[in-house]
Amino acid sequence: MQNATKAYGQVAQQTANPRELEVQLLLRAASRLQAVHDDWERERPALDQALHYNRKLWTIFLTSVTSNDNPLPAEIRQNVANLGLFVMNQTLSVMGNPQRERLPSLININRELAAGLRSSA
Repeated sequence: MQNATKAYGQVAQQTANPRELEVQLLLRAASRLQAVHDDWERERPALDQALHYNRKLWTIFLTSVTSNDNPLPAEIRQNVANLGLFVMNQTLSVMGNPQRERLPSLININRELAAGLRSSA
């Protein structure tokens, strides 16, 4: 978790907008997963690291949206929490049974959430 926190901190220094920080982290996670997907044979050893990074990022999101002091409306918090649980379950599933065709759902969720965050900023 220390690496994800460090990455979060490094990107935070590059941008003042917390929403843009979340966008960048989601896109970085999607990019890492996409690289493995696109060149499965060569990048397959990087799968565990990419999944680990994504899982840590979503752990941070889940911790944030389930915090009592989170200012987001309850419905949005619940939606993000539901996505987070799906991501965690899908990640564990891919870790247990690595298959290239199982990555697009994780990649797409990260990209779609990033696009939504960017458009509402």
